Amino acid sequence: MTVTIRVALGVALVGALTVHSAHAQSAPDRAKTLRAAADALGMGRWSDIGGANTRLPGIDIVNTQELVASGTTNIDGRMVKTDMKVAFGYNPAAMRIEITPEGGAAQHTIETVRETWAWNESQIGGGLVPGKGTATPMMAAVRERLLHLWTLPYGVVKAAYAAGDKTVVSTEGGATVITAPLSGPLAGMSVKATLDAKNLITKVEARADNPALANLAQQAEQMEYSDYADHAEVLTDIKTPGHIVGKRDGRTVFDLTVKSWETNNPYLVFPVPANVKAAAGSR
Repeated sequence: MTVTIRVALGVALVGALTVHSAHAQSAPDRAKTLRAAADALGMGRWSDIGGANTRLPGIDIVNTQELVASGTTNIDGRMVKTDMKVAFGYNPAAMRIEITPEGGAAQHTIETVRETWAWNESQIGGGLVPGKGTATPMMAAVRERLLHLWTLPYGVVKAAYAAGDKTVVSTEGGATVITAPLSGPLAGMSVKATLDAKNLITKVEARADNPALANLAQQAEQMEYSDYADHAEVLTDIKTPGHIVGKRDGRTVFDLTVKSWETNNPYLVFPVPANVKAAAGSR
């Protein structure tokens, strides 16, 4: 990306119509494609109406979201029925995944990441207040956990805008494809997203441009969309996946059906426990 992921999150789709290209793909085509992808997801709010001299920058309204899903995940080589609750945000870049395997209370985990820190919580907020749970530093998991955030459709669009002229738009098999490099802790990785006829991102691949990060590569995350009208959820303009399948090395690692997805920027915080910061500083 042109600066870093963290800085880019504060840039709200600005410059969509003024990007300059160093590739064969023309700037208007790339800008048009990114705007179409953002609009399909309901991410952008635009003010390009009125006279020629009345044009305001776009605003990215997606920051925090929370979803509940169930399905199967790969645990120790077996696909196990699993309930999952995921909270995430892009400013700062953070995600908390609570995983509850069926009949496996001992395997219940809360995996959290924020920017350059990763840790497991014994309970939500564990380790922040003495006597209220524990936080176990998991610094080696920072990249893998952040990658979950940036392979969501919203993360792809944000990353593509932030990367500027390093983002490439192409056509493969008749479908539009967006490829964008990541930065910060994920420098050396890129995301490749395939759009459908409605400009929705339906497939995302995480690719290792740096061979040293090959273990992070994900073959595909395939998504189908839903409006959750049958869950009595408050509907918004934001489109969300209703079914997500993740694969690695040709094998399914999770297959999840979403029960609900809160897109109205719910109040979510991801404070880093002191012992996690200390562990990061000692590396």
